[in-house]
Amino acid sequence: MADTATPLPPDLEELIGRIRWQREESEKFVAEQKKLMAESMKLELEAKKFEHEARKLEHEARKLERDRMLAPWQIALSGMAAGAAFFGAGAAFVKLIGS
Repeated sequence: MADTATPLPPDLEELIGRIRWQREESEKFVAEQKKLMAESMKLELEAKKFEHEARKLEHEARKLERDRMLAPWQIALSGMAAGAAFFGAGAAFVKLIGS
């Protein structure tokens, strides 16, 4: 029995070489596609994060606008409450002194 391999014809060796090369190229392509998909997912997550931050800032801006619109009313109502307290204190003082 001979343990030596029989040499392949040149056409068959070329075909095997071409198949190996195509397989390697295919594996490179698949690896590159996986890398691009991972990068795409990362960018998508970052975009969602920025959208969330933008919504948060928009909400904060609306809150500040609402507070700005209510500030004059708050001052007016606080002034009226302080006036009522002073009037009540004056009335109590007059009642205390006058009795």
